[in-house]
Amino acid sequence: MTVGTKMHTALSSIESAKASLDTFALETQDKNAKQEFANLSQQLGGIAQSLSGRINYVEQQEPSYKMQQQQQQQQPQQLTKK
Repeated sequence: MTVGTKMHTALSSIESAKASLDTFALETQDKNAKQEFANLSQQLGGIAQSLSGRINYVEQQEPSYKMQQQQQQQQPQQLTKK
């Protein structure tokens, strides 16, 4: 697994955790817990944005990496068409 792939995996995990916190905030009746979940979600949103910027930078610096990503995305599509 390349560093770029690991970065995309980390970003997906962060976005998933943020979505969970958003859900917790919506489901709880406790105002303090709701605020805490919202704050944590906001922090993860900032982290996700920073990591996304870093991923974009890496992809601009390494065009071959971006092509590898596109090829990997096309392979599952080709398998489903058969």
